[in-house]
Amino acid sequence: MGAAKFYKAYALKTNDNKQFLERFEDRAVMNALFLADGNEELALNLVKDIISNRFQPATPTFLNAGKKRRGEYISCYLLRVEDNMESISRAISTSLQLSKRGGGVALCLTNLRELGAPIKKMKNLSSGIIPVMKLLEDSFSYANQLGQRQGAGAVYLSAHHPQIMQFLDTKRENADEKVRIKSLSLGVVIPDITFELAKENKKMALFSPYDIKREYGKPMSDISITKEYQNLLNNPCIKKTFISARKFFQTIAEVQFESGYPYIMYEDTVNRRNPQKKLGRIVMSNLCSEIAQVNTPSTYNEDLSFNKTGYDVCCNLGSLNIAAAMNSADKLGGLVSDSVQALNRVARSSDLDCAPSIEKGNKANRAIGLGAMNLHGFLATNHIYYDSPEAVEFTGIFFYTIAYHAFKESNKLAEKYGAFKGFKDSSYASGDYFKKFIDEEVSPKTDKIKEIVAKYKLVLPTKEDWEELITKIKKTGIANANLLAVAPTGSISYLSSCTPSLQPVVAPVETRKEADLGRIYVPAYKINKDNYEYYEKGAYEVGPNAIIDITAAAQKYVDQSISLTLFVEDNATTRDLNKAYIYAFKKRCNSIYYVRIREKVLAGSENLTADECLIQNGAECQKCMI
Repeated sequence: MGAAKFYKAYALKTNDNKQFLERFEDRAVMNALFLADGNEELALNLVKDIISNRFQPATPTFLNAGKKRRGEYISCYLLRVEDNMESISRAISTSLQLSKRGGGVALCLTNLRELGAPIKKMKNLSSGIIPVMKLLEDSFSYANQLGQRQGAGAVYLSAHHPQIMQFLDTKRENADEKVRIKSLSLGVVIPDITFELAKENKKMALFSPYDIKREYGKPMSDISITKEYQNLLNNPCIKKTFISARKFFQTIAEVQFESGYPYIMYEDTVNRRNPQKKLGRIVMSNLCSEIAQVNTPSTYNEDLSFNKTGYDVCCNLGSLNIAAAMNSADKLGGLVSDSVQALNRVARSSDLDCAPSIEKGNKANRAIGLGAMNLHGFLATNHIYYDSPEAVEFTGIFFYTIAYHAFKESNKLAEKYGAFKGFKDSSYASGDYFKKFIDEEVSPKTDKIKEIVAKYKLVLPTKEDWEELITKIKKTGIANANLLAVAPTGSISYLSSCTPSLQPVVAPVETRKEADLGRIYVPAYKINKDNYEYYEKGAYEVGPNAIIDITAAAQKYVDQSISLTLFVEDNATTRDLNKAYIYAFKKRCNSIYYVRIREKVLAGSENLTADECLIQNGAECQKCMI
């Protein structure tokens, strides 16, 4: 499968696509040379890391490195849209340019005035958000990277926007074609107050962004709905409508059963973890829900030129293969160091002139997202069930360790390049961000994980190691505003012949449809008769709670987010999904990605499930699937 994936999606070909011009090893060498940027030792390390599957750059980097005719090295982009025609027009134009370069684009629509809101104080004139969504959908359908990577977009909206129910209804199968959104991904930003209202079975207020801007002097996304809820409720100058909070969550579940959407971002959870609170709020995520960074608004002149350039976001991603990394766990620090340097090179080398706000944000923050894959593969080959306490414990220990090495390398890079622009105002500089690393000593508790740590010679950082590093960081800073983010790794996990991201496998032997190959069968990582039983309980069998437990264990040490896909049986109800949202919320997960519903497609093909159907009908994002 890995070889087929490489030659189909990554290998350089002649113009007529009839002849291959490189092997996997050639592409690995080209990536290592590019990512090392003249550092011979780093280049040699990286080529070994890539060929041995210990580290895999994201698809845009791996695909485009060293090519003359190429897209960008970046997986995806995040754009804020403000409530004026200039910002909307500029967002569409920028989305076309970024999509042409092979990047998926997510946009925040929370600040756009609702249907029927005033324009120039004249009532009932605004067309609302749906026409903007249709324009964006057509834009992404049109623009792609030379046919190699299809255009993909997502839009995020606050749960308390007046059009939230119409927003969700655009994904219903029976929606009117005038409003139905087929290929654009949807995400909902949900604050804590929404869960509180649902718990108390109260109605939730939807607030006019137009009125909020007029009363507060700043956009809706820049205020905390949870903190300001009562003030907004009591303000007679802010128009509001009411819906049942429980009906809202039920609708989300209904739409997810039909389409797999929307994604969910837990707004207050994300912002409590935000290391750059003084810069602004995190108002959205990306196409795969693993990015959590601050966007700040831009203002424009009538000719669409920038009056003031804000900060927007790009995703510089790569992933560690947990099983391969653990096979040389005594050198894990060096592997993480190589990987952080590689992604730092991506952040410093991309040409983003077509999107000045993203370029400004990227230059200021140099944010990266080092993730991981093949967790289930490692667990199964070490005879650990995915839904066991030992699996949760190992996950926490692994991410605790790579977080230390990532911050350590970024601190070294700061000595060379300087700290990222907002470091002095961040919780890194004050040391507050690192309290979770020193408040408790992390060490293996169960016999099985003690055995794993000893067997692989994994060295965990001590409290003293962290204290020494924090002192250095306070003095020198770190080069990257963000370091860790766990993407879904759909494509590169097949390229590396391993299990995707932190998810369990769907089945011991997964049945998939590949466009040119038809139905193919993909066995789990190193599956054999000795470890088969540890793969036997797949994603649908372990259920949402086990996946949430794993995600929560990693999330504690990941400064951004983790793509969390929920898998439920075909007899699940909206109540079951609602319970999963609440459980993820209580476990302090940052976000939820897709929802997968098991459906039998062909009699006798039990492993051929709706996972495939949703990829086709739900137009699954292939950008951060990396």
